[in-house]
Amino acid sequence: MRFLIVIACCCALWLPSLAQAELLVKKQQFMLKEFRTQSGKTIQDVKVGWEAYGQLNADKSNVILITHYFSGTSHAAGKYQSTDTAPGYWDAIIGPGKAIDTNKFYVVSMDTLVNANVKDPNVITTGPASINPATGQPYGLSFPVVTITDFVEVQKAFLESKGINTLYAVIGPSMGSFQAIEWASRYPDKVQRLIAAIGTAYIDSWSAVRLERWAEPIKADPNWQQGNYYGKAAQPTAGLITALAYITQDASNPEGFNQKYQTPALDHKAHLDIRADLTAWQQLRQTAAARAALQDANHILYLVRASQLWRVGMSDNWPQALAKISAKTLFLPASGDLLLTPEMSRNSQQQLQQAGNQAQLTEIPGQWGHLDGLLNIASVGEQIRTFLN
Repeated sequence: MRFLIVIACCCALWLPSLAQAELLVKKQQFMLKEFRTQSGKTIQDVKVGWEAYGQLNADKSNVILITHYFSGTSHAAGKYQSTDTAPGYWDAIIGPGKAIDTNKFYVVSMDTLVNANVKDPNVITTGPASINPATGQPYGLSFPVVTITDFVEVQKAFLESKGINTLYAVIGPSMGSFQAIEWASRYPDKVQRLIAAIGTAYIDSWSAVRLERWAEPIKADPNWQQGNYYGKAAQPTAGLITALAYITQDASNPEGFNQKYQTPALDHKAHLDIRADLTAWQQLRQTAAARAALQDANHILYLVRASQLWRVGMSDNWPQALAKISAKTLFLPASGDLLLTPEMSRNSQQQLQQAGNQAQLTEIPGQWGHLDGLLNIASVGEQIRTFLN
């Protein structure tokens, strides 16, 4: 399961049809010799991965940018090899004849800076685990704090390198919605349509502190060593696994969660020994351990901070920044989302409407809460198709 600001979480539950598995894609690399962050720091030799589906038309007017969720990657659809066990996370809606129709649109997706899955051979990213050209050693915590705006600026640099100056649409779930909203606010003349799935234009104090729950197990792991663990025998694996387990739970809804994970009533050992772990907790950690093999603890911390600091425009007045959006807009909250609640999407929609934008909103049904933005996105496929057309 992956997350979406989350979201790490449940692509393992997704069983694609044969038709969904037919699109083959290639991961490619984009490099910036240097990049200046919003905080004024310069990062040398920035690398990010990207992939695309469909064909770019002659006037480059059919581009849709997909911005991924917290622990996602650029792999939004298709497969790298026909033997891959599963396609990209939004394969249900991206492809020939699907809601985001690659017979019509050129769909592009990129790995973010500090991508969580830095150990995945199909991910290309620059972050704390990368080698600092100035020292020849991993950056660790010397890597600058990065923001959602920084993710957008790297994407913009890539698109401009391809001669793409406008977007037919920008679409993303969870942390991807943050990027999509920032695109439409920061560059209103470049974005024609915006779809923010399971997202919001701001993170409030409650949500920011809740996200800290994902960071604390890593920082409390003695093997974290203030982020200086690269190349050492002891790694903060236990803290990372606990963090990913919390991410999975927070991205879930009790309705789906309780069906998947064992009830405490069946935990006989827990009734007899205070040291015995609940089976549901063991199950969560087993799933998290598989994900941890591809992820990096410091990268998770940086993504948590980027999410905690999020508000559109990255200024003190996010409603004012939101009002800059001129793009046709659709919010897609998940009905049972307890992480980025439907109320947060609705508040963002209402702020846009007050500014004169006739923003629309449709809820994604399901029992998995935030994760329904991945697992049940096909349920709003026709709404997405109609909105784009």
